[in-house]
Amino acid sequence: MNWFGLLLAIVTLFIIGSGFVWVIRGERYFGHPWWPYLMGLGFLLVLSSLFLASNWASALLGVFGASIIWGSTELKEQAIRAELGWYPSRAKKVQLPFADIIKKWKAPHL
Repeated sequence: MNWFGLLLAIVTLFIIGSGFVWVIRGERYFGHPWWPYLMGLGFLLVLSSLFLASNWASALLGVFGASIIWGSTELKEQAIRAELGWYPSRAKKVQLPFADIIKKWKAPHL
């Protein structure tokens, strides 16, 4: 029997589930303007998964990168949910480089 598919499915569910948590906490502490940095990191992880010889490492890195890409598109929606009071918000967020430029960009939506 080949357990690769079943184990990969379980780990993928864990990675996606943890994505919900880091989107909520990431928006609370950093804010939604960090989305381009996260999206770039996600694309780098997905691309680097192409160059790994191990099936396990390649699959997990690809899933993790895709989860980060998805999460980067959810940061703006999470900011709206926090403004509505559905989730706790924090007034003092970590400032990022080029924040004034990034805030002018339209955040992606999947």
